[in-house]
Amino acid sequence: MARKLREMGILVFLISILHLTAPLTGITTGIGEDYVRPAPRKTLSFSWPWSRKHADGPQQVHISLAGEKHMRISWVTDDKSFPSLVEYGTSPGQYTESSDGENLSYSYLFYNSGKIHHVVIGPLEDDTVYYYRCGGQEPEFQFKTPPSKFPLTFAVVGDLGQTDWTASTLSHINDCQYDLHLLPGDLSYADYLQHLWDSFGELIQPYASARPWMVTEGNHEMESIPFIKSPFQSYNARWKMPYVESGSTSNLYYSFEVVGVHVIMLGSYTDYGEYSDQYAWLKADLAKVDRERTPWLLVLLHVPWYNSNWAHQGEGDDMMAVVEPVLYAAGVDILIAGHVHAYERSFLTSTILEQQERVYSGQLDSCGAIHITVGDGGNREGLALRYHHPKPIWSAFREASFGHGELKIVNATHAFWSWHRNDDHESLSSDEVWINSLASAGCLRSGMRDFSKIQIVP
Repeated sequence: MARKLREMGILVFLISILHLTAPLTGITTGIGEDYVRPAPRKTLSFSWPWSRKHADGPQQVHISLAGEKHMRISWVTDDKSFPSLVEYGTSPGQYTESSDGENLSYSYLFYNSGKIHHVVIGPLEDDTVYYYRCGGQEPEFQFKTPPSKFPLTFAVVGDLGQTDWTASTLSHINDCQYDLHLLPGDLSYADYLQHLWDSFGELIQPYASARPWMVTEGNHEMESIPFIKSPFQSYNARWKMPYVESGSTSNLYYSFEVVGVHVIMLGSYTDYGEYSDQYAWLKADLAKVDRERTPWLLVLLHVPWYNSNWAHQGEGDDMMAVVEPVLYAAGVDILIAGHVHAYERSFLTSTILEQQERVYSGQLDSCGAIHITVGDGGNREGLALRYHHPKPIWSAFREASFGHGELKIVNATHAFWSWHRNDDHESLSSDEVWINSLASAGCLRSGMRDFSKIQIVP
């Protein structure tokens, strides 16, 4: 039996290698939903799946919010004796505070990870640049905490991967002024090849060490092998999110708040049924939301519920049937997904003065959510080029192109969304729209919602 299991693991590796090196395709350019990009570029690095680069000092540094006025610093080291310590301060080279944390490592068939460190620091001041180092060693990093008042800007991209297109997307994001990075699943595209988690960490370190990255899992994070490996082992070890701080029992779903915005990160690949832990947690979390303090309510998950692309049709239907009524009752403003390797935004008017039509239960609804798919970060699998025709009534803009989104929460009543096509080496705003908050539109008034949907007890 043990021999068969080992052989199964080797087979998984071979399939993954073939999948990783399969040729990618693309076609010429056009405009709008007819625009498609030339062939996706190569994956940036490749080596045997059980090997990893070795280096001195902290590697793969990234940060994430860890409760009010706190930040989690995560990194990897080869030296097993390296301390889980972060020193930090508001001046370069002057570390007035320090925090200790935890560490772990994991094995995946023939692969052994480095020592993975997670250290929470704080309390921190808002809108402040902090300088820090990990384990008492250089180099020095710096990050900026989110502001204490509007405006607040999110950079948004899904299905990132690690190709040249990924590098282009990250470079364009770096050119914009943003406070947090939101990623609705499919990070490294390691797909069983564990060294690609390491190369992904190296690729994003310049960006993820300077602004908090808040992520949720996608199908490419599962990496389960029957009888050998449970799903999400690598993801959970490397990307610890504030699930404990938000009352969740799983790293696969959690929430956080940042100046005037409550953000919920849901798991498309963990149980979401009416009697599941995730469903119970979601209702309890929504029941705590104070729309006076956080007038904006955002949800991110991996599999889109509204999708007019041929790719992944209907995969979100089961979750949508269970969860959408709860989110509608709570007055979710915007739902952001990935998975489909293209961009799509649901319908609403393009001015701040007119009635805005969103979507609920497949129909236009002025008190529904705006649905946005941004699974176009630059992954190695290429773009999803085919759309269904005619376009559904709820679909406002769709395009098969790599890019990223920017969501600027201007104040308690208005936000501005823009989507920026990579267009090779130039970032363009190809789609943009003003958004009114549901709170300001009167959709949360008593009697307009079935609030029984968000009572804690089913």
